[in-house]
Amino acid sequence: MSADSSVITTGAYIRHHLTHFEIGSGFWTFYMDTLLISIILGIFFISFFYLSVRKSTSHIPSGTQNFIELMFDFVDGQVKDTYHGKSKLVAPLALTVFVWVFLMNLMDLIPVDLLYVVGGILGIEFLQNIKIVPTTDPNLTLAMSFSVFGLIIIYNIMAKGIVGVLKEMLCVPFGPYLFIVNFSLKIIEELAKPISLGLRLYGNLYAGELIFILISLLPWFIQWTLGGPWAIFHILVITIQAFVFMVLTIVYISMAEESH
Repeated sequence: MSADSSVITTGAYIRHHLTHFEIGSGFWTFYMDTLLISIILGIFFISFFYLSVRKSTSHIPSGTQNFIELMFDFVDGQVKDTYHGKSKLVAPLALTVFVWVFLMNLMDLIPVDLLYVVGGILGIEFLQNIKIVPTTDPNLTLAMSFSVFGLIIIYNIMAKGIVGVLKEMLCVPFGPYLFIVNFSLKIIEELAKPISLGLRLYGNLYAGELIFILISLLPWFIQWTLGGPWAIFHILVITIQAFVFMVLTIVYISMAEESH
């Protein structure tokens, strides 16, 4: 979609790029662009790592194998430094979270109007009306964070038992006589974890996408002057956001298994 004012207004151009391709209505509205792109990136990530491991060798490693091992060692080091439990699920989970979130964030570096132009050439309406960055959809980021919240509950019960969890919720920090206050504070504390985890990722990526859209409204000779440095800086942003999501996932699960 061209940003030329003779073709479309600025407001309509921005709304177009911030609107999802929807199917259904009401509660059963599905954002097909978010679902399809996130699933495709997940399949790509799993397939790439699986095929790379199948081709790995103990002799002279390829560049791809070195990259995979570097990623694994990096994530494994973070888990060992942060997680103090015994579960073997945490390291694979952390690797999956980091790489998947990074790939979804990376879509923000694709030029704003590229898919619209390609969709017009190929005659594919879907490509002309999608948001290509899944993590700019709060439904996805909050779904991921509440999935982590579900793991927190599971690990909490596994480590302390139902009685231990209830005791922690009702008796900490003010003792059993103020169990209503304790319970209220605990609920707020626990719910704040997934909400802040999901909204942090969504807010940073949504703001980055909006800046790219605003830059695309400028004349073409200015777009590269501003867009280039912002894209370079945004590489740091998307990496840090994936790292933060991974680290907080590890921290929350580790906290769930600790007794205070």
